[in-house]
Amino acid sequence: TLCRSCLSVGLVACRMWFGLNYAHQHCIKQTGMAFRLYAADHKGKLPFSTNGFGKALLELADTNSENDYVGGFVACLCGPGDDGHIFAEALQNHSVVPEDKCSRVYIQGLSETNDPGICILFDRDSCRGGDHVRSPWAWGQRIREVCLLDGSMQVIADEGWPEFSKKQVELLVAAGFPRT
Repeated sequence: TLCRSCLSVGLVACRMWFGLNYAHQHCIKQTGMAFRLYAADHKGKLPFSTNGFGKALLELADTNSENDYVGGFVACLCGPGDDGHIFAEALQNHSVVPEDKCSRVYIQGLSETNDPGICILFDRDSCRGGDHVRSPWAWGQRIREVCLLDGSMQVIADEGWPEFSKKQVELLVAAGFPRT
């Protein structure tokens, strides 16, 4: 029983250490709030850039102005496993962040008047447990975190991703986006 107790304590300690070091580093909830604040300051419009959604996301992190909607925390624009260095370098160099280098995908061209259930930001890749409940073990469920237009967050398991994506396409078509 002593070995079992030690093993249990060790597993709990490992999970707590992993959670404190890796979970919640890329808070999509914080990004949802940043979108809401940005829209409030821009007549309901969300960030947009003809240079792609990577550049549009940088509008939330303009550290050279009073409009730094993410509070200098560029990692919240990134998905799990991304340390934010590409965004930080782009801010420093005033350059564009290529969309293929973004670990989260942002849907541009929306405003507060669109359906609040439209997903505007999502993790490009799933991970075990997502950002809020990261799992160090191989049996953790693979999920993606998504941010909806109303600023709320949802967690979508890989099994539900195709259905969620299909629904999002229909919402975007209804909002005036071309199906392609």
